[in-house]
Amino acid sequence: MSDLGPVDPGHGADLAWLRRWRLHQDGDAVTTASSRLIPVSTEEGTPAMLKIAHVEEEARGADLLVALDGHGAARVLRRDGRALLLERAMGDGDLVEMVRAGSDDEATRIVCSVARRLHGQTERVLAAPTPPDLVDLERWFRLLFEHADELEPLHRAGASIARRLLDEPGEPVVLHGDLHHANVLDFGDHGWLAIDPKGLIGDAEFDVCNLLCNPHDLALAPGRLARQFAVVVEATGFDERRLRDWLVAWCALSSTWFALDDDPDRAVAVARIGELAAGLDGGAFA
Repeated sequence: MSDLGPVDPGHGADLAWLRRWRLHQDGDAVTTASSRLIPVSTEEGTPAMLKIAHVEEEARGADLLVALDGHGAARVLRRDGRALLLERAMGDGDLVEMVRAGSDDEATRIVCSVARRLHGQTERVLAAPTPPDLVDLERWFRLLFEHADELEPLHRAGASIARRLLDEPGEPVVLHGDLHHANVLDFGDHGWLAIDPKGLIGDAEFDVCNLLCNPHDLALAPGRLARQFAVVVEATGFDERRLRDWLVAWCALSSTWFALDDDPDRAVAVARIGELAAGLDGGAFA
């Protein structure tokens, strides 16, 4: 294969994968703390995304994508260790832009519908010959439990609420773990599908909490949280109080992560969403 596209000569491993899978790079690569993403075309001309994982979390998410087999999430074309070749989203839709254009309710319903599709695959995923190693929410909330007492009242309340919810679990389902507007893309004829799952298992309500904290710059707009909370309840049928409690717990956990990553502004913003969430149906924390 002679034409590999604009390969960065500093990334020899990328070149190896492109050659091995006979891919043509047709866009700029993006490197994050967790992975490297390269838009490519296959030998047959199919648009795809080559993802090379840098951390274990990404590899676990790849395992879940393989098990989902295109049901509610991007379809895996090839997988080999830390390298993943995914179908690329080629539709014109963009949920973040939809929110900015005034279709916030519709965007929320789309994310909820994707969550429902993913959760509906639980039995099949767990029955796979080699099921993915999913992380339970007890482990996912570990840092909140460890650090809540060092932080603010919201974190302590969130830890207490999370403890109660985890001690009284519902029927566990496969969870995306990071479901929000930028992780649900338009795949054209295949519809809206999720990317970048974390690979968790637990209460379904947990999976729709992060969308209520996104897009980040609009999450605290006056009245938005209450309205989108109501849209989520309508779209999912979840119990309002249990959803609210999971939202408070999620905000406490997310704020803890930001605090530990030395991002105080984001930590405060997410904590504020949790404080607002605590009063959504008359609840409060002390």
